[in-house]
Amino acid sequence: MTTVRQLLQGKGYEVTSIVPDDSVFHAMQLMAARNIGALLVLHAGKLCGIVTERDFARKAYMLDKSVRDIPVKEIMTAQVAYVSPDYTAEDCMALVTQMRVRHLPVLENNEVVGIISIGDLVKDAIAGQQFIIHQLERYIQGVR
Repeated sequence: MTTVRQLLQGKGYEVTSIVPDDSVFHAMQLMAARNIGALLVLHAGKLCGIVTERDFARKAYMLDKSVRDIPVKEIMTAQVAYVSPDYTAEDCMALVTQMRVRHLPVLENNEVVGIISIGDLVKDAIAGQQFIIHQLERYIQGVR
């Protein structure tokens, strides 16, 4: 079983973050520039939330203010589902399904060490299936 630690070793540990008082406009610019769908919200280096494109789409327009005037803390999700590096990809897939989220911050000793997305989990599942298919084909062909 693939662990989150192994997923991060393959994809990298880079995390893009923003502070709670920064503007939603800046958050959207950052997501667009990095081609990502979520930013971790850190206060004094500690995880205090996550802001996603979904948060923007569902919450920002209801505030009836310019996105330049809305701080991230007003639309971010403060109750963040997260995992440790020792979780398995299967555990994470169950969590994103149950919680209906697309991104899981990875915390070790209360420090953010990475982030995985549902895309990372699907990619790992497909790779596992392709490996099994290849092994079954070799077995059928009598290749050892």
